[in-house]
Amino acid sequence: MQFDRKDYSNDTLLHLYHHLLKPRLIEEKMLILLRQGKVSKWFSGIGQEAISVGSTLALEPDEYILPLHRNLGVFTGRDVPLGRLFGQWQGKTTGFTKGRDRSFHFGTNEHHIVGMISHLGPQLAVAGGIALADVLDEKPRVTVTYSGDGGASEGDFHEALNVAAVWQLPVIFIIENNGYGLSTPSNEQFRFRYFVDKGPAYGMEAVQVDGNNVLEVYDTVKRLAEDLRQNPRPVLLEALTFRMRGHEEASGTKYVPQELFTEWAAKDPVENYEKWLLQEGILDEEARMRYRETIKREIEEGLKEADAAPAPTPDAARELADMYAPLAEDRSEELEARMADSSDERPQGSEGQDDNILASSSSLLASSEKRYIDAISDGLRQSMERYPELVLMGQDIAEYGGVFKITDGFVKQFGKGRVRNTPLCESAIVGAGLGLSIRGKKAMVEMQFADFVTCGFNQIINNLAKSHYRWGQNADVVVRMPTGAGSAAGPFHSQSNEAWFTHTPGLKVVFPSNPYDAKGLLCAALADPNPVLFFEHKLLYRSISAPVPDAYYTTPIGKAALAREGHELSIVTYGAGVHWALALAEELNLDCDVLDLRTLLPWDEQAVRRTVEKTGRLILLHEDTLIGGLGGEIGAWVAENCFRSLDAPIMRVASLDTAVPFAPTLEQDFLPRQRLREAVEKMRSY
Repeated sequence: MQFDRKDYSNDTLLHLYHHLLKPRLIEEKMLILLRQGKVSKWFSGIGQEAISVGSTLALEPDEYILPLHRNLGVFTGRDVPLGRLFGQWQGKTTGFTKGRDRSFHFGTNEHHIVGMISHLGPQLAVAGGIALADVLDEKPRVTVTYSGDGGASEGDFHEALNVAAVWQLPVIFIIENNGYGLSTPSNEQFRFRYFVDKGPAYGMEAVQVDGNNVLEVYDTVKRLAEDLRQNPRPVLLEALTFRMRGHEEASGTKYVPQELFTEWAAKDPVENYEKWLLQEGILDEEARMRYRETIKREIEEGLKEADAAPAPTPDAARELADMYAPLAEDRSEELEARMADSSDERPQGSEGQDDNILASSSSLLASSEKRYIDAISDGLRQSMERYPELVLMGQDIAEYGGVFKITDGFVKQFGKGRVRNTPLCESAIVGAGLGLSIRGKKAMVEMQFADFVTCGFNQIINNLAKSHYRWGQNADVVVRMPTGAGSAAGPFHSQSNEAWFTHTPGLKVVFPSNPYDAKGLLCAALADPNPVLFFEHKLLYRSISAPVPDAYYTTPIGKAALAREGHELSIVTYGAGVHWALALAEELNLDCDVLDLRTLLPWDEQAVRRTVEKTGRLILLHEDTLIGGLGGEIGAWVAENCFRSLDAPIMRVASLDTAVPFAPTLEQDFLPRQRLREAVEKMRSY
């Protein structure tokens, strides 16, 4: 192995040595502790340390790094305290996830590190979002993220590189090519030989380094980073290396030919660099032993600290609370008097909403007749004015204004930096939203149709929803979801898929039924520091209108509203179901409560309790299909908590358990409007 010191000082070369040796000695200790049962799992990076150490030390301290399992050198290179690091691996309260996640599945903004999730690929897009924030803020910084050769087969790899290339984001994508994805060799993972062949296809520079040569890695990343800070663009950096142990210790290495171990043992990054330093007189034997003893002493002190730390004590209230980032200080009480004076300006049936109107008392009364779609556009525009850090991303949302024209004219007002057309890369764009949040920004991601969210499902469910619970990083991302049937658009543009997300702690799910709530809830969602899925029924966009305050205001997330009051029975619903219920009640002169949930996660348990206790008869209505729909969850809760108030069986009314059909006659039969009539008649006669 050849080392070219160039003009680096002895201090720099020894600094590299210290940081290269440290993860190796930690690993040797962890393997002992693993056998003793003091560590539950270990992903060894022995043989690959030069990549994480060289790249980390080449960056500025405020530049983010997104590591993988075998990048211990990133954490030690950023001087993460070993007591906390060991506590993390032991599941102690002093760990970065408080015992909620293991290994390197955590982040620390203090050290500008964003850890992985088990799905590997999603963090590449998060890196793009971090870099995008730096570009928007005109900060000359780079972001480094890692992928293994196996993980590079995931779609997230393609999406992240494609978006970074299109947007010219200063990200260094380091591919650790060690020849195996767990036990699967490279020739069963891909047909090309080297990853540098991929770079030109994405329109980006591609560089290859000896991943076992710490000086080469350091010099290459340092040179690239200096260039990218001044000329932002992504670079693919392939590091050729080999792991000397299994994917993780339980998997072993029997699947690897022995001759490969012999070949790569001669390329050991620590031994070769140490040998060269000794030969060059930069390091002597006394100093070599001193480095080792110092690091070993630090390891033992860190282990003592971790061993002494307490294990987590179960506390259900704390666990539930930590799923969400806290909201800003509530101003509802301050504005209560203003609301009392303006009740006449609110839509019919909205009494008791307790909305938080953020407007002056004089402007509060100024309202205009707005369609549902105009109210959404108005709320989005005013939120962009209110939050300069808010970035909009979606397919065709810039000059074209989106397929529904909600963002028409936004580019002219806010510029293309904040109103961004995206490639068809839903996963990468949602991941970029989390990256923007890490740098303190807000993101709105528009799904062209709610059906397409499946392509970004993993990012929403496993990254956005769990981030705050795992390591305290909120995901300030709103995903707008044009949804619903009724326009003969067929199975892939008509689904009501809100129940996919109401099952996921950490998300909030909102579904307004009228223009007033559409604006107020969207403003609230964009103000909220947590991930919000915001459903908008496409059929309501241009079919309904109502007076909507011209000023900015928010409608509180998590509170239902009575759209109609009565005593005979209760219909609990949301979205288009509110209009179906109101129309039927008017037609049949039905003396009923129609409770508009407005928020589906968290849904308003007390509002449901009040209406059930009042009428004793409950119909749960939604456009979503019956099995697994939210109605089943609410019905179960009512049966458990309000059984004594019921005078009749709970009834669920929903769409057929089929895909959404295309032909209008079939679609109308699919939807539950006629079945709602039948349920009401049955309930009245019970």
